[in-house]
Amino acid sequence: MTIVDVGSGPPIVVVPGIQGRWEWMRPGVEALARQCRVVTFSLADERSSGARSRRTTGFDDYVEQIGQALDQAGIDAAAICGVSYGGLIATSFAARHPQRTRSLVLVSALSPSWVPDRRVAFYLHAPRLLAPMFCIASPLRMRRELAAALPNVVDRLATSVRSGWNVLTHMCSPTLMARRVHMLTGLNLADEAAGIHVPTLLVTGEAALDCVVPTRVTYEYRQLWPHARVATIERTGHIGFITRPRAMADAIVPFVEETAGDTDVRLRVG
Repeated sequence: MTIVDVGSGPPIVVVPGIQGRWEWMRPGVEALARQCRVVTFSLADERSSGARSRRTTGFDDYVEQIGQALDQAGIDAAAICGVSYGGLIATSFAARHPQRTRSLVLVSALSPSWVPDRRVAFYLHAPRLLAPMFCIASPLRMRRELAAALPNVVDRLATSVRSGWNVLTHMCSPTLMARRVHMLTGLNLADEAAGIHVPTLLVTGEAALDCVVPTRVTYEYRQLWPHARVATIERTGHIGFITRPRAMADAIVPFVEETAGDTDVRLRVG
């Protein structure tokens, strides 16, 4: 499996969202790597992942990837961070492998009770055919968040160009994205998640600015884990890993450091 292993410090595994490509999160990964050892990867059914992907197991392939990434990096246990859809993958791993999970960080994450809304259901009908419409609509829906996170027009334009180029050079598959939503049907992730007792941090943007996963969806985890802490990143919504990566790291790193423990601090410089 192809993994990215950068930085030094307490280890954290970052699981990408439904688009499946770790490269889309590059600004956030680089910000975390200033103080942490970050391990990440693309989801198993992406060609670039180099991982096993079996259509019979589906979602479990993604969960197994976290353990494989830890093994390849020579790390016994780490903070497990899931972004958006990746939050469900991280949660499932923490439930199945608590001994390898120092802490759990869920960033604008879907909850186990999430079901597709009308907009998502529309795209699921014909993901490949409707992909152009999705690509046009997404930037329009994000414009309020971009304006809030990057009030300087030059900064906003520069970030948009960099992100756009990143998306074009690491294209996602609408078919795979739709398949990942369908994988959730029939999974009983709520019962699995109920047994998790590791330290947990829920990170969201502002409720008015997240037009992808409403913050109330992420906060549903507090019904399962009253001990979970909450951090809100101001002036951002769903894509804080891209628009405000330093602020995102400032919220996550102290928690990872606090929960890292004394064992398995294998520092890597690179």
